[in-house]
This record gives sequence, structure tokens and C-alpha cells, in this order.
Amino acid sequence: MDHPLGRIVTVIVDRPLGSCHPKHPDIRYPINYGYIPGIPAPDGEEQDAYILGIETPVDRFTGRVTAVIHRLDDVEDKWVVIPEGTSFTKEQIEAAVRFQEQYFQSVVII
Repeated sequence: MDHPLGRIVTVIVDRPLGSCHPKHPDIRYPINYGYIPGIPAPDGEEQDAYILGIETPVDRFTGRVTAVIHRLDDVEDKWVVIPEGTSFTKEQIEAAVRFQEQYFQSVVII
């Protein structure tokens, strides 16, 4: 597959803003999180994605892939999807996903 940066994708949200992680209830999602149907990830599931720039819980979202969270100690990367016409700095992305990425060694690729 080509590099995802700049692609328009639709994310199905299975962990909406305010929900708790299914296996770790102490982790609450401050952003919407889900998967991109039809794009397989190395873990055998569909590609996971963080959604930034949407301040309410949603069921699905179509936006632009602006960054890849590359996990150095895991088999899969996470994509960062944002609304068209918006932008986030690397530091803003790191801060937004820290609630979950703090448990992994990862780098943000923009």
C-alpha cells in the first residue's frame, strides 16, 4: 500500500470520545478512535485511527490522514485523521494521543 499521508479515509468509531478502553477501563478516550474498514493492519485487524479536531462523540468520520504514529515496540501503526482544512503540529498530535501512546515507544510521522 502507498503511504497514507494526505489520503481521505472514513473511520468507523468504536471508541467514541469519553468512552473507556474495553480491556483497560482506567483509560478514557479524550478523542474519537476507530478503524478504517478495508485497510488491513499488521495485527490482522483493520487499520486503527485517532480522530483529532472533532470535539463531540461520533459514529463515523471522513477526513484526511495527517500523521502516522509509528510504534517502535508494537506490530502496528496508528493513523491520525483530521477534518479537511485543519492542521495540527507534531507536538499537538503527541499531546492528543499521549493518553494511550504513553504505554508505547512511538514517533509521530507527519
